[in-house]
Amino acid sequence: MFSKFPQRISVPFNLLGDEAKLAFRSQPGGITKLATVKNIPESDSYWDQYILLFDSPSDVFSLISTNDVRRALYEAPENVATLIKVVTSRLFNLVSDHTFPTPPNASVASFATSFIKSSTGSHERNTNQEVLNCIRVLQRILPVIFEIEGDTGKFEKEVLWKKVVVDDFHEVDEAAGGPQFVIEDDDDDDEEQNPSGASSQRASTTSSSKAKTTKTLPSIAEKLFTCLVDLLFCCGFTLPTKIQVDHYKINYTICQPYENNRTEVLRLLLVLFSKQIYAPSATLFTTPSLYTLHYVQNTPRRDVLTILCSLINTAMNSSLGSNNHLMSGVTGRLPYNHLVFKGEDSRANLVSTCFQVLLVLLDFQSGSGRDVVTTHGENQMTGPTSRSNAFRYFIAKLHRANDFAFILNGTIAIFEEQMASMNNLLPGSKKSVPYMAETVIFFWKMIELNKKFRAYVLDSDKAMDILAYLFCYGLDLKDKPEQHGLCRAISYIVQSLSAERAFGQKLASPIKAHIPQKWAALGSAADFLIQAVYSMIATTSGTLSSLYPAFVIALSNAAPHFKNLSVNSSARLLQLFTSFSNPVFLLADEGHPRLLFFVLEIFDSVILRNLSDNPNLVYAIIHSHKSFEDLGTFTLARGLREIRRIQQAKEERARQSTGTVDKGKQRAEGEQEQGPHEEKARLLRSEQSSSVDLPRQTDSIETLPDAAQASMREDGSPPASLPTSPTAASPPTPQAHSVPSEKARGKMRAGRSISNDMTGSLEQLAAAGIGRNGFVPTQEWVTSWQQGLPLDPILLLCSELVPKVSELKASLNPTNANTAIMDLLRSANLEQQLPPAPPLTPRRFVWSDASIVWLTSLIWGEIYIKGMTPLGIWNNTSVRLFHVKHTQTHQRQITEAVTSVVGGLLRRTDSSQSVRQR
Repeated sequence: MFSKFPQRISVPFNLLGDEAKLAFRSQPGGITKLATVKNIPESDSYWDQYILLFDSPSDVFSLISTNDVRRALYEAPENVATLIKVVTSRLFNLVSDHTFPTPPNASVASFATSFIKSSTGSHERNTNQEVLNCIRVLQRILPVIFEIEGDTGKFEKEVLWKKVVVDDFHEVDEAAGGPQFVIEDDDDDDEEQNPSGASSQRASTTSSSKAKTTKTLPSIAEKLFTCLVDLLFCCGFTLPTKIQVDHYKINYTICQPYENNRTEVLRLLLVLFSKQIYAPSATLFTTPSLYTLHYVQNTPRRDVLTILCSLINTAMNSSLGSNNHLMSGVTGRLPYNHLVFKGEDSRANLVSTCFQVLLVLLDFQSGSGRDVVTTHGENQMTGPTSRSNAFRYFIAKLHRANDFAFILNGTIAIFEEQMASMNNLLPGSKKSVPYMAETVIFFWKMIELNKKFRAYVLDSDKAMDILAYLFCYGLDLKDKPEQHGLCRAISYIVQSLSAERAFGQKLASPIKAHIPQKWAALGSAADFLIQAVYSMIATTSGTLSSLYPAFVIALSNAAPHFKNLSVNSSARLLQLFTSFSNPVFLLADEGHPRLLFFVLEIFDSVILRNLSDNPNLVYAIIHSHKSFEDLGTFTLARGLREIRRIQQAKEERARQSTGTVDKGKQRAEGEQEQGPHEEKARLLRSEQSSSVDLPRQTDSIETLPDAAQASMREDGSPPASLPTSPTAASPPTPQAHSVPSEKARGKMRAGRSISNDMTGSLEQLAAAGIGRNGFVPTQEWVTSWQQGLPLDPILLLCSELVPKVSELKASLNPTNANTAIMDLLRSANLEQQLPPAPPLTPRRFVWSDASIVWLTSLIWGEIYIKGMTPLGIWNNTSVRLFHVKHTQTHQRQITEAVTSVVGGLLRRTDSSQSVRQR
């Protein structure tokens, strides 16, 4: 029976045309010919296989490698130019052809027919597939051209941007050689006075002839952009056929598209825009990408509005499409289905691509696309115009409440979906949102460009929910170094929001959003803000040190609105103060005292504005009054002694752990050094200060957690330099309060001269550099910032309340004393002793050239990473805008995920955790 079967399966079973594809890779007439045969004419049938052979994007990207294109550009660049001309010409012709798009039924029939008739070589034409192949080939070859061309762009200008001048024949009057009669708006009177002249001129038009003139045709790049816009709104290709009117297949309407086709069109747009990543960051503003610049400045207004609406509509309706788009029913809701069922999610790919195109267009500021400075009275404002960047301009012009509600609700839906994947009984059982990073940056662009939208967000009842979602997402990323750029973006978003008065007014309300329990905070939104900032700073061991300024400034901006802070939040603020005032951290870098300044501003704002409404924080300040007093007389010598003491203690613990410590040996040098209290007393005596000695307490609040202590308190090499957050305010200066009373003035810090109490060993320690960057502190530098610290309101508070609190603690038992102290602090009124509160001057985030370059790099970095799989669009090309570091990653197996879940439910032991980490 089996003897009748052929020994070799023939072509009809070769359903995917593998033989032809293999031949394209291996035979001389395939991809090899592109580089080995010179000057292949446009009419050669060789080019047909680039349009007819491929069935999917993976076919194009696997059968045409970057090395193939690179080799052809070096050895036969004229062939690459011809390929571009042939492919784009076929694309333009297909879009205008009446056979495109192929009806869906006809497409399926032709696909099946091609299987059956492949042995005879016949093939039903599928214009949709041809258009897609043209798009895919361009996606493949353009990045290689961009890489090789670099800043020169000679090949691109010659092939893609060169305008062609052609002869134009048209009919003209025989009398065209003489003066022509043209009726203008102001020529009516002349025509009435000389009707014969007019009639004779019109009579002369009865005989005409052909005249030859010239006209300039658009370049290939210009026509390509126009073609892609048409394809985005082509009925039967990216839009449903039912909305087509008569024979007009291009319909500029907002509608749910065919996902795969539209994704491929948008991907080609991204490839064209990606010219930017092949230029160094230093040239970002001087040598703009011609492709992006042309698109944001020359796209017709109607197209700009339609594209913006369509992209936002698709992105904000992303929750309508499930992440389990390929699965339905119960299967799609099973935990870990994203690990079991592998496959492309066409909806998620489309939403991601829409977000990416949006971000690139809204971010672009280069060359003439930079925002324009305008003057309104005495204020100067910077913003986009319709000529600089039409996409940024029209986003800034949105004003309807319905539009704002649509964008806000869509953004929150994406955030909620991400929180659901994080806040789950089964860890990792639900797939995270693949376009969460793009959503965060898009939200930032919206509140940056559109002030009305920012006000709408802060006035809504979802304002604090947005804050919670942003922080929870940042806390989830803080331990992933590759995601620290996104953490920085979140810090700047929080700083921008905190500068708004409406933000502060919402801080008293609770967080209603469903967030992971491990990051939830009891109390108000202000409590959550404080504890979230503390977690971002204290649990990252200095790896996020560059984000400290933005986070602390956000707390300083919000501090005037803090009320009824919880005990935990109050302790967290004091822990931040303790860490930032520690000499190991304070003397490590020139910018570190700024952080201490901002933390002190937080306390001042609460004391001067909401003293009686924050008894927990006031009590924490009083409890640690000694630390503030010591800071008032801080000197370089004392700081260096403290650093040396910490280092010696660390060395002694190390010796004890190895059993080599000599318990009979004492450090004589340590006994000779003066402690901070003795030094302070000596300074006060020598300067005859009028400051009043305050009762002291030896205990203080707890310090930072162990992980933070290791990096911020005892480590001899504190975190690296902290670049300050861009703000509209100048560097910290002493607060300009009104002159207090004579009684209050006697309790403030007294000015003192520079201390020169430096021993030779301390000078050597300072000269060796305290921080990792080798910064060498001097007493002059310490004096420059120490005398400007806003300590006076805190010291005045302590001078008034510390004696009263101490008296209550001494006269009552602990239980009754705590109640009495809280009652005292709630009724405290120090208006006569304290200076009046200064005007609110929040520090806003201000864009600079450096921050624009950074965000552009971040956006393109995300796009680059997303493009690495499955196609690898920009792989193996030399990117210059940012640095690409490849690391070997091991994909987690399903068994490992299940083990993690079971171990989590059974409260696995430390040993099992260590096994999993390995």
